Amino acid sequence: MTRELVKAARVRIGDLTPGTDLYIGVQISAPGLSFDISCFGLDAAERLSDDRYFVFFNQPASPEGSVRLLGAQSGDTESFRLLLDQVPEAVHKLSLTATVDGDGRMSQVSAGCVRIVAGGEEVGRYSFTGAEFSTERAVMLADVYRKGGEWRFAAVGQGFDGGLRALLENFGGEVLEDDAPQAPAPTVPAQAAPAGPARASVPAPAPAAAPAGTPAGIPAGTPAGIPAGSPVPPHAPAPAQQPGVKVSLVKYAEVPEQSGWVQQNPNLVRVTVTQGRDVLALHGSMVAYQGKADFAHESSGMLRRLTANLTGQQLRLMRVSGEGQVFLADEASQLHVVRLEGDALCVSADRVLAFDAGIEHEVRRIEGEGLPNGGLHTLMFGGHGTVVIKTNGTPVVLPVTPAPETHADAHALVAWTRGAQVITTAPVRIRRSAYAGHAAESYSLQFRGAPGNFIVVQPFEV
Repeated sequence: MTRELVKAARVRIGDLTPGTDLYIGVQISAPGLSFDISCFGLDAAERLSDDRYFVFFNQPASPEGSVRLLGAQSGDTESFRLLLDQVPEAVHKLSLTATVDGDGRMSQVSAGCVRIVAGGEEVGRYSFTGAEFSTERAVMLADVYRKGGEWRFAAVGQGFDGGLRALLENFGGEVLEDDAPQAPAPTVPAQAAPAGPARASVPAPAPAAAPAGTPAGIPAGTPAGIPAGSPVPPHAPAPAQQPGVKVSLVKYAEVPEQSGWVQQNPNLVRVTVTQGRDVLALHGSMVAYQGKADFAHESSGMLRRLTANLTGQQLRLMRVSGEGQVFLADEASQLHVVRLEGDALCVSADRVLAFDAGIEHEVRRIEGEGLPNGGLHTLMFGGHGTVVIKTNGTPVVLPVTPAPETHADAHALVAWTRGAQVITTAPVRIRRSAYAGHAAESYSLQFRGAPGNFIVVQPFEV
């Protein structure tokens, strides 16, 4: 259960979770604006005495990896992993901040929050809006700090007019302003970096991606795509940087080691297969794999029934087995990892990308005049397991209630809960009549059901 926190509220981390492995997600919604979200590791005097504990876009992890920038994922604008039991004693506070990248003010934020996830569950949330700010371009969002031998969380919400530079100077850091271009400095191993007065290489207010003298490379462990509700991945030490690789590729680094299904990015998923745990996936959806994975044509009764009946919606599956990690995608479709915990979901057959081979599934067909190919074939998944569905564009989830009914175009329909009653309706509009080969009438499906049921619709139709 999520504990809702208000501005200035303070809570013991131990009251939220017994664990010390936390995922911190920051969500900020402000149309037209982008944000740099950072974490400052401060000493007992609340000063940045070691610039290696300023974790931001150009330095995505502290030396020992106790603070790690994870990237945008699961609806979070930015996210971090905190291993509190590995934070050095000299670091007393981790301050999470957000600054507007470019022109704009924090008062333009429509909604935002900082959420704490532990063990795959959200345990705390601090929400805010732009009404709490005025001309500020930066804000201290929240603190994770030590007190009395315990870690605590504070909802702060304190703004600064001067942006990231003002924040850095407030914490005792120094902005390096280079008047002339310099040759790139050689890569220095993390353990050799000197401690002492902070000289964090934050760009002075200018649209530069990184300051002169910053070594190029992709530090490992800068992942993106861990879905909300999933365990935070285990720590993996970052290898030496790779000279010559552009810093702009950092955000595309592979998600660190984690079992099960992982959302690598909106268009790519990764699944770990092991002995006894196979996966069924759309034939040809594998784009890469690591380890020893085997791919075989799936000739189950389910597949035979589908291929026998689906004239325009053929679902050709392959069985993925062995020991390894497999990356799956399909024509850059948006992918959505759905975990079922005893409930059931019906998915249009042509919207299925992959699923656990052991999950309960059966083929169903919705009959109706005017439906594509005379009927709509679906796979109904139930029980416990994971199914990955694909959409063309970002979908919308609509509630289904006894009244009024919810209607969806048969071509745009993606999925719906098993408790939703489906009824074929009459033609609803004239469409594409000017183009040869397209029907002039569109049939929709009507859904009714008890509260709690829903349908998923994509912004695309054939």
